[in-house]
Order: sequence, then structure tokens, then C-alpha cells
Amino acid sequence: MKLGVMSDSHDNIPNVKRAVALFNEIDVDLVVHAGDFIAPFAIDPLGDLNCRVVGVFGNNDGERIVVAKRFEAINGEVHPNLASASLGEKNIAVMHYPEFAIPISKSGDYDIVVYGHTHQVDIQKEKSLLLNPGETGGWTTGKATVAVVDIETLEATIHEL
Repeated sequence: MKLGVMSDSHDNIPNVKRAVALFNEIDVDLVVHAGDFIAPFAIDPLGDLNCRVVGVFGNNDGERIVVAKRFEAINGEVHPNLASASLGEKNIAVMHYPEFAIPISKSGDYDIVVYGHTHQVDIQKEKSLLLNPGETGGWTTGKATVAVVDIETLEATIHEL
């Protein structure tokens, strides 16, 4: 089983579409998004995923009611601060901010803890796999990335879009 991970897409629709195509090609079983979609129209390409998508809001997300309705329309779900999901026997926590993700990952309550906000790739493995996939949008760093996690081994691979 595979988990697709993305964050900070910041309205970059071409990169969201590239991420969706990659996740479909790799045949991921679940995609999580750690926030900063920005506008409601940025959700629509996620509807082309061949799997479920779960997200959280980030600090730059506007029109949250409409974003939530767009998630409903694609049979996905979005949460205000913390999303919890399971894949196989692994528990996954998704949030936007590292200041929450880091202590949660140290608790060992989740197998995988995903965050965004910094736009920087971060992979740490202690009690939990702590993962920031970098930025899908690519606006800040000039490098658009997503991650894929092998659920059995908890190994994360970064993919440049």
C-alpha cells in the first residue's frame, strides 16, 4: 500500500495535475494534503485521483466553506486543524504546522505524521515517520515536490514534479 503526500500547492493547478497524474501512475491508495490549497478552484483537479483524498486547512486558505464543499463534491474530506486517517494498519495524522507535528510525532501515537507550511522537505524517523513533502506549488523554492510513502516499510520517497 502507498500513501501520496502533498502540501502547499498554492493554486498552482498545473502542478496539482502533475501530482495527481503521478499518484495515479504509482497507484497510491490514499492522498493527504497538508494545507494551503488557497482558492476553491484548486480542489477540482484532486477529483481526478483514483483514490480518496484527505486534507487540512493551512494559514493561507480562504473561502473555507466553499473549499469544504469542493472536497465534498470529489468525495474527499478536509479538516480545520488535524486530520486523522488510516491506511492498512498505519495511523496517519495530517496538519499544517510543524510546531504541532513535531511533538505529535515524538508521542508515537501515530505511525505517520505529515505537515507543511515551511515549504521544505523534511523526513525524520523516530517513534513516528515525520514528513513534510515540500511544496507542490513550487512558488517559494522553485522546486515542486510531493512524497510517496510505502506503508509497510514507512520509507518516504520525494518526487519532483
